[in-house]
Amino acid sequence: MAADTAIEYPCALTLDVPFPDARLASVALRALRVDKELSNLVKRNLSAVAAQESSEQTVLRVEYKAATNRMLRVAVNSFLESLALVTEVMEELDADVVEPRQAQGKSG
Repeated sequence: MAADTAIEYPCALTLDVPFPDARLASVALRALRVDKELSNLVKRNLSAVAAQESSEQTVLRVEYKAATNRMLRVAVNSFLESLALVTEVMEELDADVVEPRQAQGKSG
């Protein structure tokens, strides 16, 4: 851990990913939190936050800090691939996401 404090993280990026409701944002947070960054040159913080003018935590906030732009790009690309997978699984398997979509299909 002492070596960690010597590393500088001049490159930073914050991503806010909106979800339809707080439950889905929480599911995504829990699913994505298990994968730790492989390099000590990258730090990531995941949290659920409220959208503007809302009290519900419907936004997944991802804060990155990295030692280099390249490390930041690689980490964010990897995260976005994981996020895509999580949202695809939600779309396919989550009842609250599937039911409204099926209702739209029946009415249209």
